[in-house]
Amino acid sequence: MKILITTIFIGLLSSQNLLADTIDSQRLAPGYRPLAFKIPQTGSYNLPVIDMAGDGEVLTTNHQVRHLHELMGDKITLLSFIYSTCSDVNGCPLATQVFHKINRRLLKEPELAGKLRLLTLSFNPQHDTPEAMSQYAASFTNDKVDWQFLTTQSEQQLQPILDEYRQAIQKIYDQQGQFTGTFSHILRVYLIDKDKQIRNIYSVAFLHADTLINDVKTLLDEASMHKSNVTGDSNTRLQTSDTRQNYSAKNYQTQSIALTDRQGQQADLLKNINNPPLGLPAVSIPADNPVSAAKIALGRKLFYDRRLSLNNTISCAICHIPEQGFSSNEMATAVGIEGRSVRRNSPTIYNVAYATLLFHDGRENTLEQQVWGPLLADNEMGNPSIGYVIDKIKALSDYQGLFEQSFNTTANMLTVGQALASYQRSLNSADSPFDRWYFGKQADAVNDSVKRGFALFKGKGACSGCHLIEKNFALFTDNQTHNTGIGYRESMQKTPEKQKIQVAPGVFIEVDQQDISAVAAVKASDIGRYEITLDPQDRWKYKTPGLRNIALTAPYMHNGSLSTLSEVIQFYNQGGVSNEILDPVIKPLHLSDTEKSDLLAFLQSLTGSNVEELLADAYVAPVGN
Repeated sequence: MKILITTIFIGLLSSQNLLADTIDSQRLAPGYRPLAFKIPQTGSYNLPVIDMAGDGEVLTTNHQVRHLHELMGDKITLLSFIYSTCSDVNGCPLATQVFHKINRRLLKEPELAGKLRLLTLSFNPQHDTPEAMSQYAASFTNDKVDWQFLTTQSEQQLQPILDEYRQAIQKIYDQQGQFTGTFSHILRVYLIDKDKQIRNIYSVAFLHADTLINDVKTLLDEASMHKSNVTGDSNTRLQTSDTRQNYSAKNYQTQSIALTDRQGQQADLLKNINNPPLGLPAVSIPADNPVSAAKIALGRKLFYDRRLSLNNTISCAICHIPEQGFSSNEMATAVGIEGRSVRRNSPTIYNVAYATLLFHDGRENTLEQQVWGPLLADNEMGNPSIGYVIDKIKALSDYQGLFEQSFNTTANMLTVGQALASYQRSLNSADSPFDRWYFGKQADAVNDSVKRGFALFKGKGACSGCHLIEKNFALFTDNQTHNTGIGYRESMQKTPEKQKIQVAPGVFIEVDQQDISAVAAVKASDIGRYEITLDPQDRWKYKTPGLRNIALTAPYMHNGSLSTLSEVIQFYNQGGVSNEILDPVIKPLHLSDTEKSDLLAFLQSLTGSNVEELLADAYVAPVGN
C-alpha cells in the first residue's frame, strides 16, 4: 500500500534569501520551528473524512496533460496552493519549506518515501509555465522522493480546481488597474487518502512537517489495520464499513466487510452508564427500569435482530449502523422495509441516554416508548401491531428464558421497550481530545486550531447558545427544537422536471419527474415540530442534535441535505435560510476562512475515545439469521 502527498502549491519560493530577509521583520509560523508540544502517538487518533478531493486537468513540467485524480489513489495526497513569486514568508514559502523538510525526512526513510508523493501546483499559470515549474523543481527533486511540480494551461482550467477545494484567491492591482503579480490568498494544505478523501486541512497555524508526517503514518496504520480486519485479526483497530465515498466514480470499489468476516470483542457496557466517560454527566435511570447487565445484553440482541421486522430483513442497526456513527453515512434519509423511503435522516444514538426529546420532531420523551415507533412504522420495520412483535419474539427459541432472567416476566410491550432502551442508554461516548483538554486540563490534548475553534464556538459563532456546555460536562444540545430554515427551504423548493439518478458507480441517467411520480409515492411534506403541536410557530422546528462524534455521523440536518461539516459551518455562517419564523439566534456570522477551519478542527476533536470499543462490541452481536 502506498500513500501520495500531493502539494498543490500556489506559489514557489522565489529566492533562498527570502526567508533570511524577512526572518527579523515578520513573526514566523510554527512550521519553521521545532514543535512546541509532544505529538500524539501514531495511530492513537482518528482522521475523519472531511470531503471528497476535487479533480481537474493539470500540466506536468514536460507538458503532459494529467488529471489530479490520476495522481491520487495509489498513495496518500497532500494538496496545497501556492504561486512562485509569493513574498509572504508565512504564505507560499511556508508550504515550500515544510515540504522541503518532508523531502529530507523521506531521504532517511526510504520505506516511507515509497509510499508518499509530493505534488506542487501553481495557481499562477500565466507566469508559472511548465518550464518555470521545471526550473523551480530542480533544487528540490531527486530520484529517491516522488515530488512532482504542476501547473495548468490557463486560469480558466485552474478555476474549477480552486472551486472544488474552496480555495479563494484574488489578484492584487495597482492604482492604475495593472496586475501587480501578487495574489491575496489563505494558505491551505489538504491531506488526501487512497480513496481520494480529504482527511485533514492544514492552515498556517498548524502546518508543520512533524505533524504532517505523523498524520501520514496514522493513515498508513489505518489502512494496514483495515486489511488486518478483513483477514480476521481481532487485535487490530476496527474500521468502518463502506460509506460509499466516491461512489459516483466509475472506478469505485467497495470496502465493505462481510458480516461473517467482522471481528469484535464484547465490552462492559454497564460501565458506560454507571461511570460515564469524561465530559458526560451521570445518567438518569428511570425508576421503573433499573439498569442491569442482563437487560443491556438482551436489548443489544433485540437491536441487531433482523427478525424483528415483518419480513426478517430490517433491524434497528440497519439504519443506526455502528460503524457509521450509529447513523447512516450512505444516504440522506433512511430506507426501511422493502426499500420504502423514510422522510428523515437517521440520527445517531450515541449519548441518547441524555435526550429528553426523541425523533427529529421531539414527539417522544423516553427511550422505552420511542422504540415502538420504528417497530410499527410501515416504512421502517413494518410490523402490523405490538402483539405481532411480542408473539414473534416469544416463538423464537433463542429468546427463551432471557426476558424472565432480566425482568422476571415474559416478553411484553413494556419489557421489550425497557430492554432496547437499556442497550441504547449504554452507548455513551466521550473522553474526546476536547474533553481531555477542557475538562481534563491536559494542555497538549488538542492543537491551537481546536482551541481557537472552541473560542469561536462560544463567542463569535454563538454555537453554544443551542449546543450547551456546562461547567463540568457538555451534552452540546439544549434538548429543544429550532427553525434554522432547512425545513423551510425544502418545503419551498420546486421539484425539477428532470432528476439525475445514479444507477451504478459512475453511471447516471436523467429521468422525467412524471415517470418518477408514476411509480413513487407522493412525498409527504415535512413541517417539523408543528406536526406534533399544531402550533404555527413550531413550523420547521427540529431538535438540536448533540455534537459528540459529529465527524462520524454525516450527512447532517434532519433531511441529510448537508454532506459535510464544512457545508454545515457555511450554512450557519450565512445565517441559515431566511423565513418569517426563523429562530432569532440564527444570524450571519461573518467568519473568515481561517475561522471556519478552526471551527471545523474543534468539531473534529469531539470524537470519543471509546468509539472503537462500542463498535467492537456491536460486531459480536448476532444479527438474527
